[in-house]
Amino acid sequence: MLLSSTVLDRVLDAASGADFAEVFCEESRQTVIRGRSGRMDASSSGREAGVGIRVLSGLHYRYAYTNDLREETLVRLARELSDGSPGRRQAPLGALTAYGDLQPPDGSDYNQKLEIVRRAVSAGMEAGSEIAQVAVRYLDSDRQIFVANTDGLLAGDRQRKTRIQITAYAQSGGEIQSGFAGPGAMAGLEFYDRVDVEGHARAAARQAITAVHSRRCPGGMMSVVVDCGFGGLMFHEACGHSLEANSVAKGASEFAGKLGRPVASPLVTLIDDGTLPGEWGSMSIDDEGNPAQRNVLIENGVLKGYLVDRLESRRMGLPATGSGRRQSYRYPPEARMTNTFIAPGASTREDIIAATERGLFVGNINGGSVNPATGEFNFSAADCRLIENGRLAEPVHGATLIGSGGQVLQQVDMVGNNLVLGQGYCYNNSGALFIGAGQPTIRVKNILVGGLA
Repeated sequence: MLLSSTVLDRVLDAASGADFAEVFCEESRQTVIRGRSGRMDASSSGREAGVGIRVLSGLHYRYAYTNDLREETLVRLARELSDGSPGRRQAPLGALTAYGDLQPPDGSDYNQKLEIVRRAVSAGMEAGSEIAQVAVRYLDSDRQIFVANTDGLLAGDRQRKTRIQITAYAQSGGEIQSGFAGPGAMAGLEFYDRVDVEGHARAAARQAITAVHSRRCPGGMMSVVVDCGFGGLMFHEACGHSLEANSVAKGASEFAGKLGRPVASPLVTLIDDGTLPGEWGSMSIDDEGNPAQRNVLIENGVLKGYLVDRLESRRMGLPATGSGRRQSYRYPPEARMTNTFIAPGASTREDIIAATERGLFVGNINGGSVNPATGEFNFSAADCRLIENGRLAEPVHGATLIGSGGQVLQQVDMVGNNLVLGQGYCYNNSGALFIGAGQPTIRVKNILVGGLA
């Protein structure tokens, strides 16, 4: 462990004047390699270690962090956070509950990582004469955490992640469009033994080439079919953030006070699951030391639960859900999503398209923003085609989906049987986190599409 159990005991004793105290220890290593069109742009590799100390008093908390791991520094911080008040520990530290291999991270072959980047760039550039550039970002991280608290918890986890992000740019005349692929997993370098890097690069290039020869998307109210995979980011943003305790507990969520009530189409079941083996957003324990969980948030249209961390558990009177997450020891934890997805339904992708007389087919969601209090959102859509007479028609670009989470949930009228999860990042108060977002192919029967006026 980064700190011995003896040191952890002394730090917790120094903070025991508060209702609750927690010590979060982290050691991480990360490699990032960037390459594009025949050259390596940048490469960095680093190691970081630090400790965050949090004390709770009623519904208030204080937090401090440091990379000075000396016992005297940590004890002083703990005393300052608890105002130096004398207290009594709730429970002595138990035995370490370890998840995964907690040995020091092993060194990986840097040249092998460079070769993965080169393969992706080469395959993308060779996909067509219109491809002007291919940019690739390789990432791997190896994070070990230990959490100890005054309830007697002592738990540790090792979380390894890797991802390759490929963006291809196509040019025709004065028009430039892009395509993207970004596979990742909770895994090490062995992930690339089972991933077709060249196939993903060619797919990104095909998206770019198709888009650069397409016309701008028409705007207006229409049915939208969102394909399986990272299209699930729409629900991550549109309603997932509104189900996190930080918004709900303060009443700044459109779903506050609605437990047990219908909030969506009966076809919609929304799940957040941090236990899925190998998934990008998975973990064994959250950053408060609680085991990861499968949380059913909406079931057959009925609101069943929220994502709850320790602090908001006190405020809401609900149990914590294994959702307390943070980017690093520099951040206090908050309830955040892990792998969030719409559960499969009964329709096929082909059935959904065939049942749509006119509308828009969205292959991917690039990103967007949401106001959790109102649920209002906008998303940039990519890899789009018009749907005419139940068939995929001409490709279009420049589509934006506009609406509110509550509206979209109610408007889902077909759900496919082809669930796929994608990989991405989520940015909020407790930092940037690895998240999975997914869904089967779904149809929203009426939504505003921003495009060509």
